[in-house]
Parts: sequence; C-alpha cells; structure tokens
Amino acid sequence: MWWTRLKALIIKELLAVLRDPKGRFVLIVPPVMQLLVFSYAATLEVRNVDVMVLNRDSGHWGQELIERIHGSPTFRRIDTADNQTDIREAIDGQSVIAAIEIGPDFSRNIEAGIPADLQIILDGRRSNASQIVSGYLTQIGMTLSAETPAGQRAMAKTVATVPRNWFNANLTYQWFMVPNLIASIALLIGLIVTALSIARERELGTFDQLMVSPLRVHEILVGKLIPPMMIGLFHMTLYILAALFIFGVPLRGSLLLLYGSSIFYLGSVAGLGLFISALSMTQQQAILGAFLFMVPAMLLSGFATPIENMPAWLQPVTTINPLRYFLIIVKGVFLKDLPAKEVLNQTIPLALIATATLGAAAWLFRRRLE
Repeated sequence: MWWTRLKALIIKELLAVLRDPKGRFVLIVPPVMQLLVFSYAATLEVRNVDVMVLNRDSGHWGQELIERIHGSPTFRRIDTADNQTDIREAIDGQSVIAAIEIGPDFSRNIEAGIPADLQIILDGRRSNASQIVSGYLTQIGMTLSAETPAGQRAMAKTVATVPRNWFNANLTYQWFMVPNLIASIALLIGLIVTALSIARERELGTFDQLMVSPLRVHEILVGKLIPPMMIGLFHMTLYILAALFIFGVPLRGSLLLLYGSSIFYLGSVAGLGLFISALSMTQQQAILGAFLFMVPAMLLSGFATPIENMPAWLQPVTTINPLRYFLIIVKGVFLKDLPAKEVLNQTIPLALIATATLGAAAWLFRRRLE
C-alpha cells in the first residue's frame, strides 16, 4: 500500500511540473541554452584584444616585436600611436586595454644582450584581463629576446624549462568549464524545482488536501524528493552527452561512479530545496530563498576561485556546500579517471548533507502541521 501511495504522489508531482507547456519549456530549453552559451562565454581566457604601440625604435627588433604581437591569435587590432598623448586618450577612452612603448635603443640593446626599454601600460579598471594581457605581451617579449644571437648565447648557459600540462595538455577551456556547468546547472534546476513543490501546494490551496490524504509525512517528503531527482538526472544526462559529442570533453573515468555520486548530490540539493520550501509560504518566497542559497553556493564552491585562496575563517563555511564536493567528482571523472576511493571520500559529505537537510525539512514540516 505504501508503494501505491508513493507512486501516486510521484506521478502527481511530475504532472504538476511537466503538464504545463511553459513549465516544460522552462525545464528543458533554458538549461540547454545556458550550457551552450556559458561554455563559450563564461571563460577567463582573454581574446580579441585591442592594443596600441608607440614605436620609438628604428631598428629591426622593434618591428619584429610588433609583427609577433600582430601574429598572435590573442590580439585583434594594433593601433599606432604618434606620442604619449595618443596612448593616454586610448587608455582613458577604453578603446585599448594595453599600450606598448618601445624605447629608441630597443634593437641596439637587445643585440648587445643588455636590458632593453619596453614599457607596457595597462588599463587597471579591467584588472584581471589587463594582467593576463600583460603576461601574453611579456611572454612574446621574452621569446623574442631568447631568439636573438645574444639571447641564444645566454640560453646555452641557463637551465631551460619545458612545461607539460597534465589532464588538459592544450589548456582547452571548455574541458574545465563544461564539467563545472554540469554540476552548477543541475544545482540550479534541482533547487528551484524542489523549493517550489510545497510552496506551490500552499499557494494553490491543495496543501490541506495533501494533509488529509492517507500519505504519511515521510512519504510526502520522499514523494516530493524523487521527481526533482529524476528531472536532475535527465538534465545531467543531456549535459554529459553535450560534453562528449559537442564540446569533445574526454570521459576518462567511470560513468557508474559519476551517476552513483550524482544521486547523493541531487539528494542533498533536493533536501535543501525542501527545507527552503517548508519555510516558504508562497512560490515567490521559495524562489527568493533558492537564489539566496544558490549565489553563495556558487561563489564558495571553487567554481571560479580556489577554496584555498579564500580567507581562513571563510573556508570552513564551504564544507556545507554540496557543489564543492560534486565539482571535484565531475571534473575528476571526466579529466583524470578519479579513483573509486576518492569518489567515495567526496560522496560521504554529500550523503551527510542530504541526511541533515532532509531531516531538518521533515522536522520543519511536522512543526508546520502542529
């Protein structure tokens, strides 16, 4: 009998979400569009950069430096400045992000193997992008210096370093971003769908009908929990297929481990959503509560900045964030064949979070019935 009651509630919840054409559209089209758009737009890479050059050098190496900057795929346009006033106006007007001033003795000094004058002026208003552009320009200058006769003689006396990037040899940014989006968009969809479940019942006036039904409290919670997890697994499957066949992200680990851990991840997300829904009286309150949790969860997950870079007092707060653990799992399974033991180590906190949040939601649900 309990299974019949639970099955009826699960079907009812799925129909409530999927029966509305607008609801189906919201659940399918925006997440897919977000995956496609964010995979290309949400990147820390700097491309299509406009720079300005003030070349005071009449020698070969000054022109060679300009040609190398022009030939780099990072830079889109190189403007020529006649004086420093042009540079100031270009930086102030944000028409360029950086300006390079080549000193009059640049070629002579670089041939002699002594320090050459090369000034890089950056737009500090775009601090992250300007630092990355500075790194690109510095690398081009160092490569040019190493290829001069004096540079080749100096290199013969120094230790040469050759970098090798493990797991992502070509530093393809989609390989990093798409697995992150799989976890993040699943959090978004799972949290909102679950947060709306009980709040929708109260707003539509069907909450009292649910209370007088033969369903027990734990059966109601389980019935509210399973449909969002099913929808979340459906979305994750779409994202995994897109990662493999659209973005070419390698899957080096086990899909079984990924799906097994995702059940606990979606359970923890649904537990948080049910807790928010039990606190909310209207769907508007539920949506606001979901976003109130989701924005800090994204920032404190290690998605954009490493957790180790955060202040020491803030790092313990991230331990209650399920996204932190699942990001490690999904990136590890995709890129480096994460061992089952490490997957288990990251899944245990997800199970604890799911247990705590579902327990809190059940307690709050009973309190609301009193």
